[in-house]
Amino acid sequence: MIIDTIQNAGKYYSVHPLFAKAFAYIQRTDLEKTEAGKYDIEEDQLRAIIADKKGMTREESVAEFECHNKHIDIQLCISGTEQMGWKPRETCVTENGAYNAEKDVQFYHELPDMYFRLTAGQFVIFFPEDVHAPMISEDRIKKLVIKVKL
Repeated sequence: MIIDTIQNAGKYYSVHPLFAKAFAYIQRTDLEKTEAGKYDIEEDQLRAIIADKKGMTREESVAEFECHNKHIDIQLCISGTEQMGWKPRETCVTENGAYNAEKDVQFYHELPDMYFRLTAGQFVIFFPEDVHAPMISEDRIKKLVIKVKL
């Protein structure tokens, strides 16, 4: 997991061959004005998802404590304050259903080891080994998730 501000995004271009393109999309897009929805950045490689909705409780988010096998998530807070839970996948033992290959998601019946907050302009990068519980807030959150294919 990586947590940082968008101003430092260039430090992470070398982590994955598609990160430079993902962060270039962020830089050239007026995310404040972009409507919620799904957007292709690079066919089958990079996809942007913008959400603009009220956050959920810790319990609601942890009920869908998730990770992915085929994608890295770059999650950027556009507005609001978002709390997230995290736990390393290697310490998760109780799966919550089978892996869904179509949606590339595995859920766990676990509790996060830690929680952290993102505010506007901050991002987190979740790798397949990062189980996460996003969208925790009492307020409205606008965020961008870029799915980066491994």
